[in-house]
Amino acid sequence: MPTSSPAFDLFKALEAAIEAAHAGASVLRSYHQRRTDLIIDRKARNDFVSQADKEAELMIMQRLRQATPHIGIVAEESGGTPDEHINWIIDPLDGTTNYLHGIPHYAVSIGLVGKAGLKLPYGETLQADTPLVGVVYDPCREEMFTAVKDVGAWLNSHRIHCSQTQTLEDALLATGFPFSDLSFTDTYSAMLNNAFVRTQGVRRNGAAALDLAWVACGRFDGYWELRLSPWDVAAGALLVREAGGLCEDPYGRHAWPVEGNVVAAGKALLPALKAMIAPDLERTPPLAPDGI
Repeated sequence: MPTSSPAFDLFKALEAAIEAAHAGASVLRSYHQRRTDLIIDRKARNDFVSQADKEAELMIMQRLRQATPHIGIVAEESGGTPDEHINWIIDPLDGTTNYLHGIPHYAVSIGLVGKAGLKLPYGETLQADTPLVGVVYDPCREEMFTAVKDVGAWLNSHRIHCSQTQTLEDALLATGFPFSDLSFTDTYSAMLNNAFVRTQGVRRNGAAALDLAWVACGRFDGYWELRLSPWDVAAGALLVREAGGLCEDPYGRHAWPVEGNVVAAGKALLPALKAMIAPDLERTPPLAPDGI
């Protein structure tokens, strides 16, 4: 039977996410010029968390709970309190390594994901787990990327669209390298080498949410990466889809890239991008789902 969350409005949810993203970014800015004062913990190899991440996340969660108390929260650092029907999925600082080194390329990412069976306010019942609202905020460039399911995607006040590039030979791609789990480095390197010789170039900027946002606005023609986390891609996946592109789980296991395995591009280019990574993808098994 369809389930519905009370007092649920996508546009009010978008407003809440925008406000929360600004609030989280204010914390990041406050620490940016005094990074040497940050307390930094190591979660895993090459995977760090600072007090800026934690304080920004607490600020974001506080704002979202005030505005949307009926919606659950899945957060990178604290875990949050998930709901069985609909959840905010939060990355308070995507691009932590960039941030800690003073590289001005990082973002706040906030996605709203509904579970299969959720009845939306305008009558649709979700047939699969689906991102509904996406906000990716780049405080260094003052760029706010937003999207609402079936409505569209925007950069600040301007509607955005994926590129119309049709071939890999004309495409500029983005990716990310294995950084914590290095068990699949060889197969990923093979994908990367293939991309080097078949495209106009490959960029690795170190913030998955912004990579997806830049696909959505046409700066990148396509993007792929493996073994990220749901909070890295929840908002960006919707941005790409609402900008007229496709964002998928390359293994075909899930309706959106909840396991953090992602391939995204304009509709004309995605089949070629998927075909390019497919041979080595088969040699890189996905990790078990995390239950979100």
